[in-house]
Amino acid sequence: MSNIPKTQTAAVVPYHGAALEIKKDHPVKQPSELAPGECLVKLFCTGVCHTDLHASQDDWPLHANTPLVGGHEGVGEVVAIGENTGECPVKIGDRVGIKWLAYSCLNCEQCRNGREQNCPKAKLSGFTVNGTFAQYTVSYVHHVTPIPPNIGSNAAASVLCAGVTVYRALKYSRAKIGEWVVLPGAGGGLGHLAVQYAVAMGFRVVAIDTGLEKKQLCLELGAEKWIDFKEAKDIVQAVREACDGEGAHCAVVTTASPSGYTQAVDYLRPGGTLMAVGLPGEAKLEASIFFTVFKSINIIGSYVGNRQDAVEALEIASRGKVVVRYECKGLSELEEVYDALKEGKVAGRMVLEMSN
Repeated sequence: MSNIPKTQTAAVVPYHGAALEIKKDHPVKQPSELAPGECLVKLFCTGVCHTDLHASQDDWPLHANTPLVGGHEGVGEVVAIGENTGECPVKIGDRVGIKWLAYSCLNCEQCRNGREQNCPKAKLSGFTVNGTFAQYTVSYVHHVTPIPPNIGSNAAASVLCAGVTVYRALKYSRAKIGEWVVLPGAGGGLGHLAVQYAVAMGFRVVAIDTGLEKKQLCLELGAEKWIDFKEAKDIVQAVREACDGEGAHCAVVTTASPSGYTQAVDYLRPGGTLMAVGLPGEAKLEASIFFTVFKSINIIGSYVGNRQDAVEALEIASRGKVVVRYECKGLSELEEVYDALKEGKVAGRMVLEMSN
């Protein structure tokens, strides 16, 4: 523990509305300062998510704590554990992942029902507590996720949020093996993972996106049908025709656009399920109440995932069933990555590698 530095490089938002700052002298919490149940993780890498951009811009109905070190897709090594930590599931040297959900009480109604992310005492990495845009971060021994040995750290980083999010949505979608699942934005960061998880779970995938490159990617990853939303004159009709003329059994919508949700209610077959996953700050869910009832449509909100969801999502990826497409940058390039996210120029996922 003697080689743990006093300071580190970290990307910090000092206050709401302020520009991102790369600080070279951000303090590192020392082992003697860790509370029971806390651990210090030396990070190898971290993914970058649209949620991080929202936190930085403060454009959600919920507001991040500041000053803030963002990031919630980190992979690193446990280098210290708080004294008097009981029944510790990790040890020094373990490779672990840090997710959006940094902490939950594990004892309330929400936690007992498998909705740890809805715990009233939840702490959120890179939002209410400092996250992974740093060389070191503090997390909680009962919530860091063990990383399987046969998956690289850069790939695992993206699974910890994007992968877990789409996997849980599919897991609770009520879709059965052989049924049609529609994935708007299938060629994007979440979408390309959703295609692969859906195929691995035995679903038939209709991919919606635009462009030849994304079409080739989606079909290569196992989608059976492709719809280009810029070319299709009627997306609702196109989806119905793609799904045996009856419509889809499920749609997993990760977009920030309200039209994606409205269209899903229209193209789902009776008894179908709309999984609402995206977190736009201001958009409203607008759909025909009459046809939602008349068609027995299910609308379910799916918010990231719990500890078990993360273990399962990583296990599937570690067996080669899901391959993350990502590009690597350095921590100092985070502002450029944010700009690319704003402009919609990021294909796949972005991963920042740490230089220690």
